[in-house]
Amino acid sequence: MTDEDTGPAAEELRHSVREMFRRSLHIRTVDTGSCAVCEQEIRLLTAPHYDLHRLGFFFTPAPRHADILMVTGPAVRAFDVALRKAYDAMPEPKLVMAVGACALGGVYPEDPIVHGALDAVLPVDVYVPGCPPSPMALLQGLLVAVDRLAEKVSALSFTDEGGSP
Repeated sequence: MTDEDTGPAAEELRHSVREMFRRSLHIRTVDTGSCAVCEQEIRLLTAPHYDLHRLGFFFTPAPRHADILMVTGPAVRAFDVALRKAYDAMPEPKLVMAVGACALGGVYPEDPIVHGALDAVLPVDVYVPGCPPSPMALLQGLLVAVDRLAEKVSALSFTDEGGSP
């Protein structure tokens, strides 16, 4: 597979991750009750055609190792505690991606069971619309996420308690 096969978005993403962070980025996915079609599309990113690993992204089961929290499904109130625990366990800088129409609040309105959109529960940094979003839309969302994460990294102060850099 050549770089021309995967497109300029994928190459830009790979270059951005390696240049800005000098390491790979880890993604923790959380399904809050979706129909599993968004997860199928996310799973395609690891297939040989897209090969997300060569771009510097890896999926992790542990939120303590994650840089990006990728949430699919409607923001069901029963998941509030689990989502908050996963988000709080992530190290700074961290960001949240709402993936699919359900997470964006386009399918389920707010009611006693569902919040409507994910941003009612967590601060969402990147929205990836679609039902389901295509793998290329997910790659574009990750490209936006890398830029937002770079902004957060540059905003962090790396000084010790004594005040010296």
